[in-house]
Amino acid sequence: MPQKLALLSVSDKTGIEGFARGLSELGYGIISTGGTARHLTAAGLEVIPVESFTGFAEILSGRVKTLHPAVFGGILARRSNPADMETLASQGLAAIDVVAVNLYPFYRVATAPEASRADIIENIDIGGVALLRAAAKNYEDVLVVSDPSQYEEVLAALRAGEPAGELRYRLAVQAFWHTAHYDAVIASYLGAKTADRAAATPPAGFPAELALPLYKVQDLRYGENPHQAASFYRLPFAATGLAQAEKLQGKELSFNNISDADAALALVLEFEEPACVAVKHANPCGVAVAADVGTATRLAREADPVSIYGGIVAVNRTFDEAAAAAIRDVFLEVLIAPDYTPAALKILQRKKDLRVLRLPMTAPAAALGVRGVLGGVLLQHYDLSQDDPASWRPVTSRAPTPAEWRDLAFAWKVVKYVKSNAIVLAKDGQTVGIGPGQTNRVDSVRIAVGRAGEKARGSVMASDAFFPFPDSVEVARDAGVTAIVHPGGSIRDDEAIKVAAEAGMAMVLTGVRHFRH
Repeated sequence: MPQKLALLSVSDKTGIEGFARGLSELGYGIISTGGTARHLTAAGLEVIPVESFTGFAEILSGRVKTLHPAVFGGILARRSNPADMETLASQGLAAIDVVAVNLYPFYRVATAPEASRADIIENIDIGGVALLRAAAKNYEDVLVVSDPSQYEEVLAALRAGEPAGELRYRLAVQAFWHTAHYDAVIASYLGAKTADRAAATPPAGFPAELALPLYKVQDLRYGENPHQAASFYRLPFAATGLAQAEKLQGKELSFNNISDADAALALVLEFEEPACVAVKHANPCGVAVAADVGTATRLAREADPVSIYGGIVAVNRTFDEAAAAAIRDVFLEVLIAPDYTPAALKILQRKKDLRVLRLPMTAPAAALGVRGVLGGVLLQHYDLSQDDPASWRPVTSRAPTPAEWRDLAFAWKVVKYVKSNAIVLAKDGQTVGIGPGQTNRVDSVRIAVGRAGEKARGSVMASDAFFPFPDSVEVARDAGVTAIVHPGGSIRDDEAIKVAAEAGMAMVLTGVRHFRH
């Protein structure tokens, strides 16, 4: 048996031949398993089959091959501990100095349309995870290599002499992150609520211990501000989202671009009819529905032509020439659509910095919201509830007209995505005034009314939560609002209803609150 040993067992064969050859040139004996051993032997390398090393043939069609004391004793033995080394010697075992393992491709198989559940379960790696953890635990004596991208660095360090402790430690940390992520992906798949495993959603109530499986999409230049580091990650089984977007042109997406674009995407997915959403600083500033996407885009721009500057626009239909013409002279950061016509792209290409994203508009069946706080994170299911206006309760003697019902339903969808305290004024399928994120509700009403101006007259109003005092209704009344929708539930509901009724306004209660903080 050679003095130095390396155990190589990889699913992804990328670069493994070169790594094994480099180790052989440095005097390492190569222990290997199954497909890896065959691959290296075919490349002309001398390999010690793991069954020869352990004296025990693999069983259960390869499910058990490295789970043996000869392997784990060789990895876990502490070289500085005489008792450990005496145990190896007394058992006729050898120390293993390098472990290079990458795991069965569980995620790739789990997301393959043709994969059966049996195929997916079979791709849960057991021995590979155990090998990585054992080698990482004994990192002072064993180099653990968990990714092909590490091969060159490890070979260079070995050629230079004894690898530094810093490298050993860093490789061990990366190995533990890798195995933790791998197990989290499996738990996410098995725990997904939907039968087709379309969304990575923990069980209702959330477990006491939870690891979030995330895949890095890209590093970002910075976070909300230049002095903050940031990266963009995605959940593994998300059905839709910005991580699936194809960028057709423009600069790289920033942290704030992604945050705002997510708000625009979530709202535009609410609508079945052609819709356009403009977002600024995570709040909608102009939203419209119409018979075609060009008209919807024009109306969304006209809803607040000041705030849309530097904003994000999302539509739920193919972005055509008329839609492009509607925003031709507006500075935007990001545009999102399921597709674009060649004529529209020709117009958009004049805006070289505009990030143009193509993204299939698939309504999520479930989604997990994650928000960082100092020392922890908050988790919740996204507010994806679909409220039915047929269940709403009119509480004034005058019920809404058919046109008011349509606008109330439209405004209610929009207010769900406005920061609380949230107020939306709408008329004829267009927002005319939005009041977001104030510390009292009446100020949000005043902002919405002020932005609407004369357009407030004849509009409807949606409030994401009840009115604690009737003053908000009084401001809306004085501005000419004709109908109001809100959840109800205040101890002063009767006072708000009385103000609306006396003014001839219609008021309906939904019974559902949509705070967005």
